[in-house]
Amino acid sequence: MKQKWNDRYSSEEYFFGKEPNDFFKEEIDKISHGKALFIGDGEGRNSIYAAKLGWQVDSIDVSEVGKSKAEKLAEENKVKINYIIADALEFNYPKEAYDLVAVIYFHADEELREQFHKHIYDALKPNGKLIYLVYDKDHLKLNTNGPSSLNLLYSLENIVEDFIDLDFELLKKEKISRVKNGIQQESIIIKFVGKKLGL
Repeated sequence: MKQKWNDRYSSEEYFFGKEPNDFFKEEIDKISHGKALFIGDGEGRNSIYAAKLGWQVDSIDVSEVGKSKAEKLAEENKVKINYIIADALEFNYPKEAYDLVAVIYFHADEELREQFHKHIYDALKPNGKLIYLVYDKDHLKLNTNGPSSLNLLYSLENIVEDFIDLDFELLKKEKISRVKNGIQQESIIIKFVGKKLGL
């Protein structure tokens, strides 16, 4: 897995670009800054946008190449991020440490997902928010970009079951169309924003 992402990020170009994901940007722009955790942060486009807004940022990813490019992008933008090389599914998450956890197109295997989601929940401070964006199981039928294994895809029911203790601000399955490398591609995604209840 590490080699796959190191290879993907090995070119001079930023594989997903330097601008933040549209859905993530739309949601973080509504929140007062604090301390944030980015899971599967890749080349850092989302975490660096958050740092520019004033967030204190921790990032987790397995890719050393991704880290190097994220730190270069941070320098370009005159911000700092704390980028940790680790497997997000095995990471020792601190309890109630973050005002925001962002999971943008990081796909956990179905067998490991419930425990992973529990770690995320526990890492949120009371009143902390989760921004979550993943491919839906129906995406596989499109035969385009994204995970090619059903075990790595999600359903609305998965989100509801695992995050039932959060206050749901947004939960939506959506078909989107975007241009990637000059090619029009369709995707079926799940957008989720949840808030941990305060004390």
